[in-house]
Amino acid sequence: MDKIAVLIPCYNEAKTIAKVIMDFQAVLPEAVIYVYDNNSSDGTDKIAKDAGAVVRYEFQQGKGNVIRRMFAEVHARCYVMVDGDDTYPAEDARKMTECILNRNADMVVGDRLSSTYFEENNRRFHNFGNDLVRKVIRFLFQNEIKDIMTGYRAFSYRFVKTFPVLSQGFEIETEMSIHAIDKNMQIENVVCNYRNRPEGSESKLNTYADGIKVILTILKFFRTYRPMKFFSMIAVCLAAISTAFLVPVFHEYFKTGLVPNFPTLIVCGFVMLAALYALFSGLVLQTIYQKNRQDFEIELYRVSKELYCEKGE
Repeated sequence: MDKIAVLIPCYNEAKTIAKVIMDFQAVLPEAVIYVYDNNSSDGTDKIAKDAGAVVRYEFQQGKGNVIRRMFAEVHARCYVMVDGDDTYPAEDARKMTECILNRNADMVVGDRLSSTYFEENNRRFHNFGNDLVRKVIRFLFQNEIKDIMTGYRAFSYRFVKTFPVLSQGFEIETEMSIHAIDKNMQIENVVCNYRNRPEGSESKLNTYADGIKVILTILKFFRTYRPMKFFSMIAVCLAAISTAFLVPVFHEYFKTGLVPNFPTLIVCGFVMLAALYALFSGLVLQTIYQKNRQDFEIELYRVSKELYCEKGE
């Protein structure tokens, strides 16, 4: 088992990958640097090998697929994940690894948004999207993560080996953040500088398409991890609609003793039943969620014991 593993998912980063590897070799000389090539066509893998990295491959396209492969194959006490585009300085990696190794953190977030991100990033919708995602997740999940979508993070062994990767693309960072929040992992923020991509290096992130995927991912995990809140909101909305249309019907009935709008009455009745179904669905799913949390804690104990045995403690 490695003490520190630096994980670099790459797709066509020939212009920057050698510098990223050398920077991390200088800052973390004891680390093993893994570059996972995701069908690059510009010789990224050869440049990474020549720079001294361990190069492996993931042939299913998408950052989420690459991270799933990395987390399954690499075993280390501390993991540092960074993009291969040279936008994150290696100098901050030591502080991040110390949080994992000395403070028992499970995930350390390289916080760009509290430093130079908004000045360096020249894609204004990226800025807007990062800020929106941070605020939405803070509202829905109550947390103190400063930068939800950063690609610069450090992880503990028990986080990596208990994290079920479901996302295939760039929404993976959002999934990681929500998973850590939901499972009560110890999360720390380390402010890091951000620099824009060097000239000739292009972002693989599609602002609109990937932004929509991220929003849908947040909603999906809100439904999964907060089922009572999710379905209660639906129940309240349906009940409010039903009540709003029922009031005039009942008003007319108490005034004249007649119900002239039977179709409205019937539809409102069904809408109110749907509200009750939503409420009870939330109750059932909340019970299932609670059982899953208990099972996860048991799995966490198993993985922690595995790590201690590996360390000889």
